[in-house]
Amino acid sequence: MGFFSFLLLGLIAGAIAKLILPGKQAGGWFITLLLGVVGAFLGGWLGGLLFNADMDSFFSLSTWLLAIAGSIIVLLVYGAVTGRGRRNAH
Repeated sequence: MGFFSFLLLGLIAGAIAKLILPGKQAGGWFITLLLGVVGAFLGGWLGGLLFNADMDSFFSLSTWLLAIAGSIIVLLVYGAVTGRGRRNAH
């Protein structure tokens, strides 16, 4: 799969991950989509490392599931780092 295909996959996976995760994530849609691209790369790398998954096909279910899972992981980590969901003590 080429770079632009993986970029498109990451953008779509980021949007799907944002729809799956409850609540608001910091940064809005633009940051979420960028984090989705990072998550797709992370999911592909982890899938290849742990499950020997082949990420060559854009239309493969395993490619999409790994990209979405990676995007969810990255969004959760980003939310934990930015402190989203914490209450302000006034």
